[in-house]
Amino acid sequence: MAESGELDDLFERLEQMHVPEGYKVEIVEGDVFMAPQRDVHWQTIRRIVRALEDRFGLDAPVTSDVRIDFPGELNGFAPDVAKFTDSAEKDERGRWRYQDVEFVAEVISKGTAANDYGPKRRVYATAGIPVYLIADPYTGRCRVFTHPQDGDYKVDLTLAYGQPIDLTDTVVGITLSTDDFPRD
Repeated sequence: MAESGELDDLFERLEQMHVPEGYKVEIVEGDVFMAPQRDVHWQTIRRIVRALEDRFGLDAPVTSDVRIDFPGELNGFAPDVAKFTDSAEKDERGRWRYQDVEFVAEVISKGTAANDYGPKRRVYATAGIPVYLIADPYTGRCRVFTHPQDGDYKVDLTLAYGQPIDLTDTVVGITLSTDDFPRD
C-alpha cells in the first residue's frame, strides 16, 4: 500500500484546485479522475442507500462519496455507496478504514466505467470487500461480485434492471429491488 502521506498530498493539491460543483474526484492507481454526478446517478445511489437504511436503520454506518484509502499504489476512492460493519470506527486521521467495509456500490459514469469494472473491482477484491455492486444505467444491468479471493471475486452475477438482487446470503442480508433504478 502506498504511503498515506503521498495520497494525502495528492488530495491536498486537488483541494487547492477548482473542482466544478457536482463532480466527484478519486485517485485510482495514482491517476486522478473527475466524474460529473448526474440525476440518474444520484437517484440510483439514493435507492441503494434507502434500502440499506430500511434494513440497518438510519444510524447505520453508510456513506456516499467519502474518501476511503484502499490497498495498492495510490488508491483513494470515494465509493458511491459504502456500508461499514456496525463496529467500524474511524482511524486516527478521522477516516473510515477499508478493513471495515462490507458493501460497496458504484453507479457507472461513462468516463470512469473502465475503473469500476477493472481496477476498482480488483482493489475491492484484494481488500476483501464481501459484496461489490455495479449499477449501469446505460445498459440497464447490475453486476454483483461476491466471495473475494486472491484479488478477484469468485462469484460474478449479472442481472437486468427489474430483477431483484438477492443478497440475503451475504453480510448485507437484503434483497435489493431494481424496479425503480433509472436508466440513462
